Amino acid sequence: MQAFRTSGRRVARILVGLPLTLVVLLVGYLGAVTVRRVQPQDLPAPTGAYGVGRTFREWTDSGRTDPFAPWIGLPRELSVWIWYPARRDAGGPRAPYTPGQWERQHIPTPLPGLGEGSFAAVRTRAVDEADAAPGRFPLIVLMPGLGLNAPVFSTLAQDLASHGYLVAALTPTYSANVSVLHGHVVTSTPSGKPDDFDEAHAARLLDVWTADARFVATRAAKLDRDPRLGGHVDTSHPLYVGHSFGGATAFQACHDDPSCAGAVDLDGALYGSVVRDGLRAPAMILGGDNSCVTGICQASDPDIVTMRDTTRSLVAASTGSFWRYEIAGTGHFNFTDYAVIYLAAPIRAAFPLESIDGARGLRIQDDYVIQFADQALRRRASPLLAGAHPYPEVRALR
Repeated sequence: MQAFRTSGRRVARILVGLPLTLVVLLVGYLGAVTVRRVQPQDLPAPTGAYGVGRTFREWTDSGRTDPFAPWIGLPRELSVWIWYPARRDAGGPRAPYTPGQWERQHIPTPLPGLGEGSFAAVRTRAVDEADAAPGRFPLIVLMPGLGLNAPVFSTLAQDLASHGYLVAALTPTYSANVSVLHGHVVTSTPSGKPDDFDEAHAARLLDVWTADARFVATRAAKLDRDPRLGGHVDTSHPLYVGHSFGGATAFQACHDDPSCAGAVDLDGALYGSVVRDGLRAPAMILGGDNSCVTGICQASDPDIVTMRDTTRSLVAASTGSFWRYEIAGTGHFNFTDYAVIYLAAPIRAAFPLESIDGARGLRIQDDYVIQFADQALRRRASPLLAGAHPYPEVRALR
């Protein structure tokens, strides 16, 4: 009986101590995360010869009524982030990653901001309103994926600008989790970011987003009379680049734009008439590890098979040069700045981020996009597209 009482007391002490231990571990973990998330974090350095300037514009397409707005009759308004080549010795502090109300951008969780790096701690390589470098620079229109916005593609945009391109990255209003217009936060609406993403929703979104991309490409021509960028903008043959659904938009915009120099799709399933008609301009798809968007993968799920076969149809119909690559160890969000922004372990595990070092994955992506742009816009032969193999993670697909 005495032994039973002693054993019972031990069990009771363990049961009492276990919650306390869990509390101590949780508090310690939260403390470590809180400290880590505010530590300064540099985005990968641009690799080109130019410095990088950044500016913002809000453009209204008065010829279109916004079908995603919560009120009927509003014109389509877009926030546009612009990165451009600046003098190498451009002075001034680094541009904040998410200035003003853009700081409201967070991963959707019950406690926004907990477990993710503070955007105030992320340090860009751009200077706001820097003087433009001498010369005229080709236009690249950059489209984010559904729910995302321009700032989370800063690494790619900065690198392109450092190589002599003007990058106009738009945020699709009411489709992004957060955009900012007139100093106010604008969030997504059910029509702009549908939960049930079927073919009908995709077609409607693609129409609006393609019109957005074409509008920005056209409106950017007025930047050539801008006090900051006047004389430095060449919009004669825009190149369209997009991630995820933005990649589908890039291909459709290039299909619809007779002046398009080329299009790049970063891990995005394809939709629209471009699938049937193909592209006349050069095109490139960069896909994640075993991503069916490249048209080559092993799959049994009907939706995934459709995704694969859609790409095959587009490639077969295209008359322009076409390149497709898979980057081993990459997931869907390795093509965004989230590849390098701090995320606590539980959040990172839930994200489509794979095993590749985040900065290296972005370096590979940027190198391919830059060399594609150089070849399409400047007729500069690309060693990568010609078959050079400096990156063992990359697999070329035929």
